[in-house]
Amino acid sequence: MTALRQRMLEDMSIRNLSENTQRSYLQQVLSFANHFHRSPDTLGPEHVREYQIHLVEERKLAPGSICIAVAALRFLYKVTLKQAWAPEDIPLPKKPFKLPVVLGPAEVMHFLSVVDNLKHRTILTTTYAAGLRVSEATHLKVTDIDSQHMVLRVDQGKGKKCSAEHLPPNVFAKLMLRPL
Repeated sequence: MTALRQRMLEDMSIRNLSENTQRSYLQQVLSFANHFHRSPDTLGPEHVREYQIHLVEERKLAPGSICIAVAALRFLYKVTLKQAWAPEDIPLPKKPFKLPVVLGPAEVMHFLSVVDNLKHRTILTTTYAAGLRVSEATHLKVTDIDSQHMVLRVDQGKGKKCSAEHLPPNVFAKLMLRPL
């Protein structure tokens, strides 16, 4: 392992970045270095710009993928290498805004009604009503339900954050009436 890679890993660990973020940042920096066949500490802002053009025009990456590469390079140059030039000068591509597909109440009820298994229907109803991610739903426990305040406690959600999701009264009533 190179000294630069070790230093970047330590910097990311100190800032408590998730394992996935660390792995992604290292992979992005490695791709950047491989593109120029040089260590990133010998490269500058013009190289970063040239690499971004390469990602857009030759590799035809989506804006979200380019944002990950930019975030990794910003971290490398701002935190690990403490460069004199401003890493904020590395522009982020504008992500296209897409409206989410929102189901109407009748469509949601129809979707949930075709699920025969009571346990599965309860999980899907709770996940949809509280707006949970799949990983959050799979970690729910009965003790996470606060029926008095009609709140569902989400422990260790995305970014290892805890939150409380308010459930609509009709969904909460259904959860309380059904045996688990």
